[in-house]
Amino acid sequence: MSKTIFVLLDGCTYEGAKENLGYLEHLIESEKGIKLKIKGELPSMSRPMYETLFTGLPASEHLIVNNTVRRRSKEENIFSLCKEMGMKTAAAAYHWVSELYNLGPHNSLEHRIQLNTDRNIGSGIFYHVDHYPDSHLFADGEFLRNYCDPEFLLIHSMNIDDAGHKFGSHSDKYADAIATADIILSNYLPKWLAEGYNVIVTSDHGMNEKKLHGGNTEIQRLVPLYMFTTESHKIKKGEFTDCEISQLYVAPLICRLLGMSKSKKMKSLEEVGGYIFEEDKI
Repeated sequence: MSKTIFVLLDGCTYEGAKENLGYLEHLIESEKGIKLKIKGELPSMSRPMYETLFTGLPASEHLIVNNTVRRRSKEENIFSLCKEMGMKTAAAAYHWVSELYNLGPHNSLEHRIQLNTDRNIGSGIFYHVDHYPDSHLFADGEFLRNYCDPEFLLIHSMNIDDAGHKFGSHSDKYADAIATADIILSNYLPKWLAEGYNVIVTSDHGMNEKKLHGGNTEIQRLVPLYMFTTESHKIKKGEFTDCEISQLYVAPLICRLLGMSKSKKMKSLEEVGGYIFEEDKI
């Protein structure tokens, strides 16, 4: 079992990451981790893709088909699987995550802070405005990491998505939001890695010049995935972006890093992307 931190940079395009996540790109260039090009599922909207990322299922199966579907997940997901295994989970995240896996509709006064619960996400700090500063968000995540020592921690940023909706994906504001997240990550990642955490940084969907996402174009669907693992000796490190990997790959990959079995409905890593860890080829 290896503790894993999952950083979700909401609304970050593949090209935007390549241009502005300088520290993460440096780690890949220095062969400290692995980078994949992920092809997001459809519709390229937030709430459906949260469910896809944590269940490994497409929207046609999990039926969270747009952002207005406000109900609890009915599928096995990373949080429920961890709970079944006796692992602690935590999340510093947008309130939609709480509505999917803990409780809803979200009440910002009563549901913002949830500590030491028996819910799927055992401890959480959930914000409800898209411009909630990333500086505060990552501090919330670090508090949860130190407070409850979870095996699985989600840190979910909305600032990039917020800038994209306000100014578009080709704007200075959008690029600055990505670059700001990179600076913040550079302050946390070395410590996390030194303490033996696996770290995944990815996005749910991209953003177009019209300040929108949801459709079937590359800028709305292609996102990066950076992975740094305690099992780095078992993988060939560097950039592997000559092909597009299905977003259905992410959930079973998290299960693999946590050392737990995937859900019955999740596809195997081989089915949706191939092998990262050499030992899995056996």
